[in-house]
Amino acid sequence: MDGMHPVGHHGDGGDGLLGAIVTVLVLLSAAGGYLLAAGRARRRNSAQGWNAWRSTSFLAGLALLGVALLPPLGPAAHTDFRGHMAQHMLIGMYTPLALVLAAPVTLLLRTLPPARARRVTAVLHSLPARVLAHPAVALLLSTGTLGVLYFTPLYNTAMAHPAGHWLMDVHFLASGCLFAYVIAGPDPAPNRPGVRARLVYLGIAIAAHALIAQAMYGGFFVDIHAPIEQVQQSAEIMYYGGDIAELLLAAALVSTWRPERRTTGAMLPERPKASAATPH
Repeated sequence: MDGMHPVGHHGDGGDGLLGAIVTVLVLLSAAGGYLLAAGRARRRNSAQGWNAWRSTSFLAGLALLGVALLPPLGPAAHTDFRGHMAQHMLIGMYTPLALVLAAPVTLLLRTLPPARARRVTAVLHSLPARVLAHPAVALLLSTGTLGVLYFTPLYNTAMAHPAGHWLMDVHFLASGCLFAYVIAGPDPAPNRPGVRARLVYLGIAIAAHALIAQAMYGGFFVDIHAPIEQVQQSAEIMYYGGDIAELLLAAALVSTWRPERRTTGAMLPERPKASAATPH
């Protein structure tokens, strides 16, 4: 951990403005596409329609992503480790939860023609998708990679190149969406285990985040070229911000819990009926 020189790169004003414009256009396109699909779903099934809360959740997720990528936080994340960590929390934990709760896959299946919807379903049931959507794999990609990022030279190397920071953001978003989808997503997931098992994986993620934040705060094994005060404050952001996001994820998971009803009568053997021809 270097207490003198924070890692980062400075783009000129033109590049920064162009990047902000592209980001806004992408976010607006995603919002427009989702709302158009929601309208089509309502027209196809006016009785069932599409839950307005799903649309609100998707728009909230895009808004959080915009806060993370646009000024003032976006540029600050390139030069200040605290900005990077705040951006990481938004992109990797809060945005994915909001996007996943919007059930975009279900919406896609409702709006696609039947033949294309069957192809999407076949992809969801394929072996690679089932492996990728296993909680252990999602946990490794979303939380396990944080140790590699902050306890090796990978973070410094990525921040030294213009594309490195964007690749980190893409990884945070994709892995965060995968983990939120596996743990509490309303979309279909053929390989998703029961609620109790998912709570165990979520508990492991909470413990891992806490350990990484504590190690970062204490300066143990951390390889980050940034002032010590920034690293410690970033560790606090990870510790408390991660806890809140994971509690929200746990609440979303528990809200899907539907205990099976058991009846004692169904477990008892049926009494044989007396036959009318039985001799007395």
